[in-house]
Amino acid sequence: MSTAVFTPGSSPPYAHGLRSDAVRERLSVFGLSLPALVLIGLFLVLPTIWLFVLSFVAEDGWSLVHYQRMIDEPAYAAVFETTFRVSLTVTLLVILLGYPTAYALSLLPPFWAAVGQACILVPFWTSLLVRTYAWLVLLQRRGTINTALQNIGLIDQPLRFANNELAVVIGMVHIMLPFFILPLYASLKTIDPNLLRASASLGASPARAFRDVTLPLSLPGFAAGVILTFVLCLGFYVTPQVLGGGRVTMISMKIEQNISIYFDWGAASSLGVVLLVLVAAALGVAALAGRRFGPRSAS
Repeated sequence: MSTAVFTPGSSPPYAHGLRSDAVRERLSVFGLSLPALVLIGLFLVLPTIWLFVLSFVAEDGWSLVHYQRMIDEPAYAAVFETTFRVSLTVTLLVILLGYPTAYALSLLPPFWAAVGQACILVPFWTSLLVRTYAWLVLLQRRGTINTALQNIGLIDQPLRFANNELAVVIGMVHIMLPFFILPLYASLKTIDPNLLRASASLGASPARAFRDVTLPLSLPGFAAGVILTFVLCLGFYVTPQVLGGGRVTMISMKIEQNISIYFDWGAASSLGVVLLVLVAAALGVAALAGRRFGPRSAS
C-alpha cells in the first residue's frame, strides 16, 4: 500500500479534490441562478439596450439630435429643474417628518409600535391613484380644507392649494413617507439599548446620547430611506399629473408627451437614458457616502 508524501513547495495531495469541489459548487450556483439571469436579461438588459439604441436613432439614421435638443431647448432645462427641485424638496420634507416618527416608533412599547406601524402601512397598501385623488378632493377650491377654513371664518375666498407645485409636493410627501420611515425604523430597532444606558451612566445627556450613539448607528437606514425617496421621486408620474393640473411637468411626464403626442420614440428614449444615468449617479453618490459615513467610520 502506497501513501502520497507531501513535501514543502508542492501541492497537498487533497488540493485537486478541493478544486474539483469548488468548480462543482460554482456550477451548481450558476445553474440555480440561470433562470433569474435569463429573466433579468430578457426584461431588463435587452429593453435597456434597446432604449440606448433608440435614443441615437433619428429619421436620417444615427444621430445625436435628441441629446442636442435637450441642450438647446430651454423647455428641457425647465423640466429637469422642476424634477430636481420637487424631488429634493420632497426628500427634505420626508426627512423632517419621517425621522421623528421612526424614532418615536422605536421607543414605543411593542403594542403601540405595532399600532403605529399599522397606521403607516395601511395607507401604504392603498392604491397610489386613490391617495392622489383623495388629496385632490381635500385641496381643490371647493374641497374639504377650503370649505372648513371658510366655515370657521379664516378666509373669504378659497385658497389655491391644488393644481400647482405645492399640491404635488404635499401628495408626494404623503406617498413617500413609508419608504423613508420603514428602513429607518428597522435600523433604529437594531441599536442595542445597552449602548444608551452605558452612555447615560457615563454622564451623557439624552441629546448627547442621541447625537453620539443613535444618530450614527441609524445612518444605514437613514441613507437607504433618503436614496429610495429621492430616486423614486425622480420618476414620479401620476401625482404630478393629477395634482399639478398641467402646470408642473416632470421628466416622466415629458417622456409620456413625446410618445403619446409627438410619437417621437427617439426623444422619449433619450430622456429615459438621461433619467437612468441620473438614478445611477444618485446611487453612486449614496454608495460613496455610505463608505465615507457608514457605521465603520462612525465607530
